[in-house]
Amino acid sequence: MNLIRIILSIIGMIVIFSIIAEYLVMPSYTRQNQNRIMIDIKNRNLDDALKILKSENYKYEVSDTLYTNKFQLGTIVDQYPKPNTRVKSGRTVRLKIAQPEKSVAIPNLIGQSRRSAELELNQMGLLIDTVYTEYNPEYPNGTIAWQYPKAGDRRKKGMGIQITVSKGMPPNFFQVPNLIGLSINQAKDLIFKSRLKVGKISYHQDQDLVPYTVLDQSIKNGTVLDVTSTINLVVSVLDIQDIFNSFNNEP
Repeated sequence: MNLIRIILSIIGMIVIFSIIAEYLVMPSYTRQNQNRIMIDIKNRNLDDALKILKSENYKYEVSDTLYTNKFQLGTIVDQYPKPNTRVKSGRTVRLKIAQPEKSVAIPNLIGQSRRSAELELNQMGLLIDTVYTEYNPEYPNGTIAWQYPKAGDRRKKGMGIQITVSKGMPPNFFQVPNLIGLSINQAKDLIFKSRLKVGKISYHQDQDLVPYTVLDQSIKNGTVLDVTSTINLVVSVLDIQDIFNSFNNEP
C-alpha cells in the first residue's frame, strides 16, 4: 500500500507540474500573453509612423522604396507585418516608403553614332528601345538623324528612347560638298569622291588668301542631285597676270 501511495503521489506531482508549466511557465517564456494586434501605419508620413511605432514598443526598419509620384515624399506605402495581424510586442516592423520618381534630362543624340548614343544613355539609366533607319543626305551613314523625346525633355530612368539612324545618301543621288576654303587640289579630290565633275575654273585676284584657294562654287553645297553634274569653281590668285603668262607659255 505504501508503494502504491508513493507512486500515486509521484504521478500527482508530475501532473501538477505539467499544469503549472502549461499555463504559467510556458506562456511567460513564449510571451504569448504579450501578443497584440498590429497597428495600421500605411499612408502616414515616415516621421509620424515612427512616433507611433515607438509609442507602441515596436522596432522599425525601412527595407524598401517605391519610386512614384502618386504619394508624397516619405509616405508609408506598405508594411510588414500587415495591419490587424497578431504580433509580439517589440516586433520589428519593415516599412516601404515612397520616393519621387527618378528622371533625367535627355541628351542631344543627333549626329552621334548609335554606339556612342547607347553608351551615353546607359550611363544615365536610359536605353534605346526603337530604331528606325532612313536615307538622309544631311547625316552620314550610321549617325542619328532624329530622336524622341527630344533633347532637354525629362524621362524616367529605365525608360527607352526612339531614334532614326541615317543610311546616308540615297542610291543614285549625288550631294554637292562644301568646297569653299579648300585648295584647288583638295576641291578636285572631293568633287571626284562625290561622283561629280570638275567644270570651268575661273580666277580672282586676292592678295589676302593663299593662292589657289576656292572662293566660290557654281552649285551650293548640300544640294542633292539626281544626276551627276559639273561644278564650276572660282579660285584665288595673287596676280591675274600670272595666269595669262602661264597660258602664253604653254606650247
